[in-house]
Formats: sequence, C-alpha cells, structure tokens
Amino acid sequence: MKHCAGQIKYLVAIKELSDNDEYIKCVSIARHLGVSRPSVSKMLRCLANSGLVYEDFCNSVVLTPEGEEAVNEIFASFNEVYIFFHKFLKLPHEEAHAQALTFITDFPADTCERLKHIVKRTIKKEQGKTAK
Repeated sequence: MKHCAGQIKYLVAIKELSDNDEYIKCVSIARHLGVSRPSVSKMLRCLANSGLVYEDFCNSVVLTPEGEEAVNEIFASFNEVYIFFHKFLKLPHEEAHAQALTFITDFPADTCERLKHIVKRTIKKEQGKTAK
C-alpha cells in the first residue's frame, strides 16, 4: 500500500496521539504537526476518502481497519529507522523521530528495507556479543 508523504505524517501523528489519548481532535493533530486546523481538515478528508479514517472525524479521529493496517506497515519501517538515527547516530529523541519520519516519507521503500535489514543484523550481532 503506497501513501504520499503527507498521509504518512498524518497517520503517524494519529497513531502517536491515540497512544496517549482516547479521543483525537483536529486541534491536537494541528498542534502535534505544527500545521493549521484547515490543513488538518483537508488531509483528514483525503484520508477519509481513501478509507483510512472514519468519515465522522469532526468529533474524534479514528482509524479504520485499513488505516490501522497502513499504520502498522508504516511503523514496521519507522521503528528500525528511528533506532538507526537514535541509537547508532546518537541523535536526541525528537531529532531522531523527525529524521526517521523524513526518511520513510522521502526515500524509496527499497532503501528503507535495506536500512532496516542492516539495523536488524547489527542489533542481532550486538545481542550475540552480549550473550557471550
């Protein structure tokens, strides 16, 4: 499933906000992303038209099953890329988060997959050394 960079950023924001709060309002997304409320409404309409959030997003933004699946796919790449920036490059949490998000939205999927593979292999090697 291919999504544009804007959709990915909004889906990540919705997921992160839903981890902390049951009800996600448009204003919360606007603050989280540093964008205007009309921008949020426009993107939520796009996400609703794509079947990723429920139509009634004015009261609370809720991901559809398809939206949940898309978020899981995104975070499958995001987590390893974040580890690369935070643990390997020693960037602070906020900067590593921003860089990982930029990386998964701007770089080709195969490049993300290659980086994920390197991170997983390196972590596995480190765990092997620690176990000895």
